[in-house]
Amino acid sequence: MSTIEQFNKYVMPSYGRYALVLDKGEGRQAVDEDGKQYIDFGSGIGTNSLGYCNEDWVEAVCEQAHKIQHTSNYYYTKVQADFAKSLCETAGYTDMFFGNSGAEANECAIKIARKYSFDKYGKGRHNIITLVNSFHGRTLCTLSATGQDVFHNYFFPFVDGFINVEANNIDDLRAKLDDTVCAVMFEYVQGEGGVMALQQDFVDEIFRLCAEKDVLTIADEVQTGVGRTGKFLAGDNFGHKSDLTTLAKGLAGGIPIGVCLSVDKCSRVLTPGTHGSTFGGNPISCAGGLAVLKKVNSEGFLDEVSKKGQYIREKLLTSPEVASVSGIGLMIGIELKTKNAGDIVKAALDKGLLLLTAKSKVRLLPPLTITYEEIDKGLDIILGLLNS
Repeated sequence: MSTIEQFNKYVMPSYGRYALVLDKGEGRQAVDEDGKQYIDFGSGIGTNSLGYCNEDWVEAVCEQAHKIQHTSNYYYTKVQADFAKSLCETAGYTDMFFGNSGAEANECAIKIARKYSFDKYGKGRHNIITLVNSFHGRTLCTLSATGQDVFHNYFFPFVDGFINVEANNIDDLRAKLDDTVCAVMFEYVQGEGGVMALQQDFVDEIFRLCAEKDVLTIADEVQTGVGRTGKFLAGDNFGHKSDLTTLAKGLAGGIPIGVCLSVDKCSRVLTPGTHGSTFGGNPISCAGGLAVLKKVNSEGFLDEVSKKGQYIREKLLTSPEVASVSGIGLMIGIELKTKNAGDIVKAALDKGLLLLTAKSKVRLLPPLTITYEEIDKGLDIILGLLNS
């Protein structure tokens, strides 16, 4: 029985998978079980931020695994304390909650927003505005928060208390941000929604209105955070810091993690017993996260992310098949004129390149450490397919 046959026999079919079995990886290249190499322009959907098996990252993770792999959250570990300090100082936040995924981080932010409002104003001020075309996770609550009708099926009843506003529509935002709203939740760049960045004036208005009404701002930076857009947080590109920011994906370099960062005014909303996570703050994840932060915070690293993103955009726009290129930094969406994005991804796979899609677009989320040589090799494949 092949690996794929065995897998399909024992695992629920909740994903549409390509017929590819990855066995190992090094740098920015993955290797399948037959030894074929693939340049990775997807990094595990933005998760392998330092590529595969980065030497410093591996050393940090293995060293921690030899010490202690897990404790309950009844106790403390130094690696957890060190990571929390480093992340809060890097991102400019007061404190955080540890979870295991982006959906968990977003659930935490939703709970904090509702409890903050309940503690201060009482019942009835619990609605959260999210944006049309947003994506916030696959739990029942975060699916309910997601502003895409395609996800609102099968799992009825969904969680009440979410109001959708059209992205970049200031009039719609003003009309719906009433006295029942406790938070506005948004992605600076809608990743699963097509790699679409919000407009500056719309972001400005979110923060102005929320400050005026004591409504919390929640930035879902699960995909955009940890340097993906050329700044540590995508919000830094817009000149704003939200009350709550959620991170996951690339934060620990490929190990499950999720965090909810908080500013001072809502940093003590969660009290003992109001929230928890068995694996949250796992020592191995924290060790991986420290290695990622050390690399991302190194001199000139984020500037290079921006430069690489611009380099890729300029190359892509030379193709007559490319209608537009969206996103910020190394978060890139390619709108095509006549070809199908899914077909391009499959064809690239045959040629040794891993790509992603986002709605009708080809999506690129390469490791932040990708080299220009690797970029050129990958772009040669993409442009060859687009121009053929």
